[in-house]
Amino acid sequence: MATTQLDEPKGSGPGDLALRTLRAMPRAWNRFWRLVALYMPKRLYARSLIIVIAPMILLQSVVAFVFMERHWQTVTQRLSQATISDIAAVIDMMETYPHDADYANIIRIAQDRMQLKVDLLPPDPLPPPGPKPFFSILDEALSSEITKQINRPFWIDTVGNSNVVEVRVQLEGKVLRVFVRRSQAYASNTHIFLIWMVGTSLVLLMIAIPFLRNQIRPILTLAEAAESFGKGRPMPRDFRPRGAEEVRRAGFAFIQMRERIERQIEQRTAMLTGVSHDLRTILTRFKLQLALAGGKSETKAALNQDIDDMQSMLEGYLSFARGESAEDTGRFDLETYFQKLGEEAQLRGCKLATTLVGDPTVHVRPNAFARLLSNVIGNAFRYAKTVEVHANHGRGSLTVTIDDDGPGIAPDKREEVFKPFLRLDEARNLDASGTGLGLSIARDIARSHGGDVGLEDSPLGGLRAVIKVPA
Repeated sequence: MATTQLDEPKGSGPGDLALRTLRAMPRAWNRFWRLVALYMPKRLYARSLIIVIAPMILLQSVVAFVFMERHWQTVTQRLSQATISDIAAVIDMMETYPHDADYANIIRIAQDRMQLKVDLLPPDPLPPPGPKPFFSILDEALSSEITKQINRPFWIDTVGNSNVVEVRVQLEGKVLRVFVRRSQAYASNTHIFLIWMVGTSLVLLMIAIPFLRNQIRPILTLAEAAESFGKGRPMPRDFRPRGAEEVRRAGFAFIQMRERIERQIEQRTAMLTGVSHDLRTILTRFKLQLALAGGKSETKAALNQDIDDMQSMLEGYLSFARGESAEDTGRFDLETYFQKLGEEAQLRGCKLATTLVGDPTVHVRPNAFARLLSNVIGNAFRYAKTVEVHANHGRGSLTVTIDDDGPGIAPDKREEVFKPFLRLDEARNLDASGTGLGLSIARDIARSHGGDVGLEDSPLGGLRAVIKVPA
């Protein structure tokens, strides 16, 4: 037997089937929750409301179902049973005392003691069954009890008059018509329970919704402050940690983080400024010594060129490290800037085409953003004959696309060109100073605005640069 089990093909036994089922359950569960997350609201306020409302609706649904199933239906069933018992008693008295031709005493007893209005009709056929109401609990209860207690042809109407129920029973040589108050056969006060339940829920929601809004407002304020800081904009003046203890802790942590970052940037800028001053002094001394020293003019010219290159690299590195972070935000006019680009294109002998969609005014750090565009577009001017610039400003975002017909950059090198001081053979990432910091500074400025710079293939055959910043 053991040998036979070992020789069975894999997955053929019930144990393997159960194992595969257990392994598939987590995947199905994950797919279910991904589907739920796809249709769930994305904002915290809406999700918090769902957390409050969903259990309340579920609880009320269960309570209403139990009440309708156990209380309402049971009470209605018993009231209908008692009413039909009274009607059956009237029929029994008529059959027991048939000598009373008009049954006046029986009709009087039914009306005085049983609150039933009884009439005797000619032996005509019963009316055809009428349409049943959508919620026919009374129809079902009365029909069931008449069939059980009287067991004669009958016709009932629970729709015509809202306060009265009409019952007709076919007897020998006559038709008994009985009018019963609906309250005698039906638990008609149950709507009060539903009204109280729904009304209480509405009151609780009116209390919960403002409370949730007050709890979520500090989180939204913290998110706006973090977003403004990420875009290089000043933090709102009225920002201070509020709300629950966890939210206040997050707000204080954000303020401390912002202060540490600003202090680090200030220290770095101060250090680089001091280093730059010292190195400039040394470079100036070198220039003076070369001017006073004798020797071949070719050698002196080469040394002077090296000193100029070192000074240019030093200025470029200082600008890159500083990152224009101290500039305040302001208005930047794209139309005016594109006019200046047209003049620059004419001087360089390049063909330039510019298009602008949306509001030409954007809210950025003007000098830094102008340098961002100048580095990227100037790089295209330097290595292409045709340049196209398209700007699209709308829905709180600005996208600037620069296409050229130059030599381009290999796809595997497009991220590396943003590294400081990196030089490619084609030198597409060199700025005017030759330091290799042009695209690095451009991306640093874009990211300080909360955006980014990316490189793609251009329809013109060269390189496409895409600048995206919130504006």
